[in-house]
Amino acid sequence: MGGRGEGAVLTASPEVIGTPPPLRTPPSPDPRRRLGVDGLDDRLRGWVVTIVLGVLGGVLRFAGLRYPTDQGTPVFDEKHYVPQAWQMLQNGGVEDNPGYELTVHPPLAKQLIAIGEWIFGYDSLGWRVAAAAAGTLCIVLIIRAGRRLTRSTLLGGVAGLLLICDGLSHVQSRIGMLDVFSALFVLAAFTTMLRDRDDVRARMAVVMAEGRVDDTVYGPRLGFRWWRFGTGVLLGMGCAVKWSGVYWVVGFAVLTVLWDVTARRAAGVQRPWVGTVRRDLLPAIWALALVPFLTYLACWWAWFGSETSTDRHAVGIAVGTGGPFSFVPDALRSLWYYSGKVLAFHESLDTPPGNPHPWESKPWTWPMGLRPMLYYYAGGSDVTGCGESECVSAVMLIGTPALWWPAPVVGAWALWRAVTRFDWRYVAVLVGYGAGFLPWFLNLNRQMYFFYMAPVVPFLVLGTVLVMGEVLGRARAQRERRQTGLLVVALWVGLIVANFAWLWPILDGVAITQSQWQAELWLPSWR
Repeated sequence: MGGRGEGAVLTASPEVIGTPPPLRTPPSPDPRRRLGVDGLDDRLRGWVVTIVLGVLGGVLRFAGLRYPTDQGTPVFDEKHYVPQAWQMLQNGGVEDNPGYELTVHPPLAKQLIAIGEWIFGYDSLGWRVAAAAAGTLCIVLIIRAGRRLTRSTLLGGVAGLLLICDGLSHVQSRIGMLDVFSALFVLAAFTTMLRDRDDVRARMAVVMAEGRVDDTVYGPRLGFRWWRFGTGVLLGMGCAVKWSGVYWVVGFAVLTVLWDVTARRAAGVQRPWVGTVRRDLLPAIWALALVPFLTYLACWWAWFGSETSTDRHAVGIAVGTGGPFSFVPDALRSLWYYSGKVLAFHESLDTPPGNPHPWESKPWTWPMGLRPMLYYYAGGSDVTGCGESECVSAVMLIGTPALWWPAPVVGAWALWRAVTRFDWRYVAVLVGYGAGFLPWFLNLNRQMYFFYMAPVVPFLVLGTVLVMGEVLGRARAQRERRQTGLLVVALWVGLIVANFAWLWPILDGVAITQSQWQAELWLPSWR
């Protein structure tokens, strides 16, 4: 894990008694160490770990992807998105049937599902292959993000292994729903944002080495930041999967501006806050507000290009042609009208009094995964392969308890480190976690489901890995301390892997006996 270098004052003893020691100026700390961008010099090993774990995770995500189905048809909420994706494939990328009225999410994730259906056909492999690919990419990305966050290839690899072994991520990567795509774009945006942070500090280090920090009291201009631009594009794509992506747009925008302030302060800029406002704020608004918005609009390309898409020509029919916004192009006004109807649908999606959905849950149960969801169940003599006359085949969306149940402790430690030590790594993880979790408390009457946590899981994993790094200790720690920490971390990781293996039958629909099915259900709330 990277730290700040401290310059030491050098002294020398005089060779001749009575001769004053020579005056020595304290050397300047290495700019890269001072700015915290050192410690990533094992690139080859980092990529080997990334590729090996990515392949392992891909094998687990793709294996047996065709099963289960509901007599050849989609299961659970696949029944909404899979046929919509197929309709997109038949109609140039757009859902054009206003009779659906359940077209209540932007099009990007369904278009990605449609690509799989185009390649493999309208079957379970076709409508799930894009989700499996997205889940595999998440494993690759979290290794890179974890490595950069901790300055440790070992801990980056542990992050990848933990995401592989998370039950919620595993199941969502094997079903044709939208949330794994939200997870992909949010995690990708976080990864590029980390890369932008290091890039900014590397540029600052060059300015420091050249002695140009004090050219102005505001610090240097940093030029075009491609990684931040990429972050904006990815956040826009996340919003084009689900509108909940906007919470990460806000959270990440604030976070990256704060990082710019701390980078200028660490470099010795005289007025870091004012310098950030003058040098960085407008480019940040462009990259993390306007670029996501333009990217979001671009993802509606098929809707704009179709003559039959829902509400495409609402202006002049449902919307007047005059008014204060008449200068806005009709297509954008029609999309605004359509989006308003979608928003009204979500606002009215309340839990019926006395008749809740059997698998809905409220957000206070999510951090520990106390209310999982049953996506598929088949039992009796029709299910074979367990060695008994009656078997059970089930797919349950459940977070691996050995990873999820310590979450309150991990969160409390992260908050403590963020408040008392101003540790930017924990702040970043808390922002990513909070953006996907806290907004759901704003309307507790709404129907909510555990799968909303899919984009939050990577931040749970990264927070857990940061805590594991604390337990492991610094590389320069005493040997006994380091070995003890390594043992504890190895046992913790091993417990998560073993827990995932235990849950495997009810994550993949493997035929098991009735007694084993009951043994898999640890809590009454799991039933």
